[in-house]
Amino acid sequence: MNRLTIEPDKHRPSAYVGRFAPSPTGPLHFGSLIAALASYIDARAMGGTWLLRIEDVDRERSRPEHEEAIRRQLAAFALEHDGDVVRQSERIDHYRHALERLRDQGSVYPCVCSRRLLETAPRNQEGEVIYPGTCRARAVDTLGGRHSIRFKLANSPTQDEVIEDRIEGVITQNVAKDVGDFVLLRADGDVAYQLAVVVDDELQGITDVVRGADLLLNTPRQRILQRTLGFRDLRYAHVPIATNERGEKLSKQTRATALPMDHHGVLVALRRAWAFLNQPTLEQVSSARDFLDQATQLWAVSLIKKRPVHIGKEPFESLEAAQNL
Repeated sequence: MNRLTIEPDKHRPSAYVGRFAPSPTGPLHFGSLIAALASYIDARAMGGTWLLRIEDVDRERSRPEHEEAIRRQLAAFALEHDGDVVRQSERIDHYRHALERLRDQGSVYPCVCSRRLLETAPRNQEGEVIYPGTCRARAVDTLGGRHSIRFKLANSPTQDEVIEDRIEGVITQNVAKDVGDFVLLRADGDVAYQLAVVVDDELQGITDVVRGADLLLNTPRQRILQRTLGFRDLRYAHVPIATNERGEKLSKQTRATALPMDHHGVLVALRRAWAFLNQPTLEQVSSARDFLDQATQLWAVSLIKKRPVHIGKEPFESLEAAQNL
């Protein structure tokens, strides 16, 4: 299979390249910190590179001021990235190129199904609509227009995608049965997450993805896209997600509290995130930099638990309480 003509960064300094990829739709919260800390420490413990990517293809919700807030928060926590910041909004041509390649291979088709039309379609365990293939016979005449573009799966009821996750172990999913043909380009013209993240990871030469377990079942779809486009396989580690007192994932949608920026609050948050990841106890630390240096020496992926962990209403009670975790 010919590779898409996308050139990864040839100047990366190590074999391990990780990344943190927040969306600029609001400030980082405790759930964000867990993913950022795990991906940063894993990269540093492996002597690798840690990149920052701003996933701003959602034009309606992304804001420059949110990106600035995120960068200030990362600086306050001493989570220093390597290289330049990459923004998805600056890579639209690459996504279009990938779509054209998939079109030429006969791997995509236009879909005119509305949300209302799909209301009665079955849903999977994640609550996603399992696309019934209504528009599969349509031919692609253009990649624009008032329709979405879907990826055409092999649709074999026996074809499971197998992912070996460093935390969750072996994960299998029949994407055709459990998801169906999935969207790569939305009807409003925005590139869908599945395509953007696959192209971005290839462009940046990413080797290892450490992210929240809420994205675990996106991985089989991304692996299929990687293979279809001739990209490299990546290694994955999905850390558990934090939930609030109602059992909801901490997120901007559930109004999770923004990370503190003061010295005291930063140390409390770091200790809570470290304890959440079930890592060895650190010695007394005086700064975020000191914390990260110690954490890098003690990091053990094998200790991370698989299940979501309830943190309660307020994760930043006091420095003294955090030191006892």
